[in-house]
Amino acid sequence: MTASRSTALHTDRYELTMLDAALRDGTADRRCVFELFGRRLSAGRRFGVVAGTGRLLSLIRDFRFGDDELRFLRDERVVDAATLDFLEVYRFTGSITGYREGELYFPGSPILTVEGTFAEAVVLETLALSVLNHDSAVATAAARMSVAAGDRPLSEMGSRRAGEESAVAAARAAYIAGFGATSNLEAGRAWGIPTMGTAAHAWTLLHDTEEEAFRSQIEALGTDTTLLVDTYDTREGVATAIRVAGTDLGGVRIDSGDLPLVAAEVRAQLDELGATGTRITVTSDLDEYAIAALAASPVDSYGVGTSVVTGSGTPTAGMVYKLVARQDSAGAWVAVAKASTDKASKGGRKAAFRTLDRGTATSELIVVSDGFEDLATAASHRDARSLQVTLMTDGEPDAAFEGHEGVEAAREHHAFAREELPVRGLALSKSDPAIPTVYADAADSAHLASDS
Repeated sequence: MTASRSTALHTDRYELTMLDAALRDGTADRRCVFELFGRRLSAGRRFGVVAGTGRLLSLIRDFRFGDDELRFLRDERVVDAATLDFLEVYRFTGSITGYREGELYFPGSPILTVEGTFAEAVVLETLALSVLNHDSAVATAAARMSVAAGDRPLSEMGSRRAGEESAVAAARAAYIAGFGATSNLEAGRAWGIPTMGTAAHAWTLLHDTEEEAFRSQIEALGTDTTLLVDTYDTREGVATAIRVAGTDLGGVRIDSGDLPLVAAEVRAQLDELGATGTRITVTSDLDEYAIAALAASPVDSYGVGTSVVTGSGTPTAGMVYKLVARQDSAGAWVAVAKASTDKASKGGRKAAFRTLDRGTATSELIVVSDGFEDLATAASHRDARSLQVTLMTDGEPDAAFEGHEGVEAAREHHAFAREELPVRGLALSKSDPAIPTVYADAADSAHLASDS
């Protein structure tokens, strides 16, 4: 992993001006519950995929105001001297619960619940949203591509279509949601993701002939490499590739043309030449729909670039971070909610379950407590799976969700969660969410669960 750096200014100014005012009026120390959720699924998709949680936990650990950050705030007169003193020793000491990374989510799912004082929790809004909105959008697109690809491997190769840091995050999110490798070496180093890649068209163009380029690549990488055969004429490229490498050539890559047609022609030619085991990889602006269209084609694997790192047309998951409960001046808990048109939120602490019928998901059950009585637990819902786990306690992340191990655990959990989807949830067409979101008061949640 790269050396840590402060993430404290990865925030919006209004978070610090609210903090400044709260320290003045005495509300900064009120205990609060903030919730991160999405009001709807983007672009008529059937489900969303939670990603970025492990990254976020590490970034919150590094959320410290050092000399440089404090100097900037002082020079820009963002907050007063008393608030600067508070920020100098700021450390998040609250708790965070939420959905496991790789979990599926639906409208209203309490993906992340942050509890602490108003002062320490409000300043995490932008950081939490920027991480989870980006990574979850990528993971959701990647999951749809993984569904379309079936058992055929997918590789992420979109770094050149994203910012340098978001490219690494996108590779991580895509891997969690079903991709098998990335071309990005920093993603491999930072997160333990398998890396792949051989040569671009520039390699062929560098040499006097295509044959010279292929011979040099074979000498360097062996016959199990993949040769890019469409720099000039694809049919001639395939013939040259087999002439140079022999029928044990590992694979060929096609990056242009009418892919279903070209793939069929290349497969027929390879078989005629005796290279029946040579694999075909296709690239060239693939998205989930193009991958689905290639399902009947003789393709062995896919490389996806722009579409996956940009969320396949939906670059943000549209999540929000809202205050849902707080203590009043007497110390009693109060559920609070925004009532704005089309932007209403539901107040209260929540517990989330996925109801199941013989292993298939039937609803997203969200139990709401208007006060702060104990919420229902998994034991109260025999036919449901509890969705929330403890991610951070007293400001310390659970290490199981961080680093290489956290990524592998998230990938494994995603595969498990996706198996629960009803068949209609795997469709690529726009429609309602795969399962409905059902709300229940804490008092009647046990009754609802027994009827589900």
